[in-house]
Amino acid sequence: MRVLQIVPSISLIYGGPSQMVRGFAQGLAAAGAEVTILTTNSNGDSGQSPLAVPLGVPVQEANYTVRYFACSPWRRYKFSAGLLAWLYQHAHEFDLAHIHALFSPLSTAAATVARDRGLPYVLRPLGTLDPADLQKKKRLKRIYGRLFEAPNIAGAAALHFTSPIEAEVSHRFGASAQNWVIPLGVQPPATLPKNECQSILAQMKIPQDRPLLLYLSRLDPKKGLDLLLPALEQLTAQGLDFHLVLAGGNPQDPAYEQAIAQRIQSGILRDRTTLPGFVTGPAKAALLQAADLFVLPSYYENFGIAVAEAMAAGVPVVVSRGVYIWPDIAASGSGWVCDLSLDSVIQTLIEALKDSAQRQLRGQQSRAYAREYYNWDAIAHQTLAAYHSILPKPTNPKVSLPH
Repeated sequence: MRVLQIVPSISLIYGGPSQMVRGFAQGLAAAGAEVTILTTNSNGDSGQSPLAVPLGVPVQEANYTVRYFACSPWRRYKFSAGLLAWLYQHAHEFDLAHIHALFSPLSTAAATVARDRGLPYVLRPLGTLDPADLQKKKRLKRIYGRLFEAPNIAGAAALHFTSPIEAEVSHRFGASAQNWVIPLGVQPPATLPKNECQSILAQMKIPQDRPLLLYLSRLDPKKGLDLLLPALEQLTAQGLDFHLVLAGGNPQDPAYEQAIAQRIQSGILRDRTTLPGFVTGPAKAALLQAADLFVLPSYYENFGIAVAEAMAAGVPVVVSRGVYIWPDIAASGSGWVCDLSLDSVIQTLIEALKDSAQRQLRGQQSRAYAREYYNWDAIAHQTLAAYHSILPKPTNPKVSLPH
């Protein structure tokens, strides 16, 4: 089976939703598919240089291929006329396309091209059909959705949701397509030698004699920082001991990132918070290895790659009911679930911080759950079976019966 994965960018700067396409492609290829990622060289929206990659030619990864195209003419929107032209010319060479993101000019146009060329396609909304997300630029999205995304949804072979709640709440602008609910996978982080982990933490000036709370996600209003920071300020006033690592950035809204930093540096959390910015590689592995608790009280999160990564590392999690995999976390005992209120966040954090034995137990359970359900191998086989279900069935040639 020859499969296209189409995504506006796979740059690290855009975080989990873009990066997961690499793990997805690798898993599908390991399961027997021939996978090509079509994407752009976009690398941030605040003046960053584009990715330094070959353009328009196949770039061979471990077991799949990537084709990068220049962002043109609208770099800010990760649009690529060259990518769409290539898709138009080569669509017939593939069995189907899996298109990631809606309300992106590139993804919207790619679905239109696929439909025109008779290429079956699956859409993964990435939470963009969530009513809360649709409130952003509401009037524009209503018009855009009805004019462009409704026909794309109606023409899709399936909509790929990553949690049952995401499928349930998503708005479809009056169009319909069959739903797939297939979670995302994560790669467990490498285990660092103890001395290397301690050295990295020391370089970041992170104390190792108190519970380490880890936030590892984009700094964005939807992530519930307006609940988390006041909650931790109250815990500090009550004398609870902890150290917070707020790891993440926001290349699309640096003003918000700066406002968060200023609040922490001028407040009661100043001496018990580390702001390392966006982390990856050994630094990320060390933080996951050392964390006692992972926290993400998002208002809405269609899946939560960072949560799944923490679980794969054996870290118990505190999430809100806005993180749509919360029922799985609750049922598996992988952490604690709070409501989207300041009081609930405070009480849940107090419960988690005061019970180290429960943190250890729930960390073990989170690792076991992630190993079984957020495993790329299992997810790839589930996805390939879904792909086969939407492809035209081969017709049997007529056989002449003897007289």
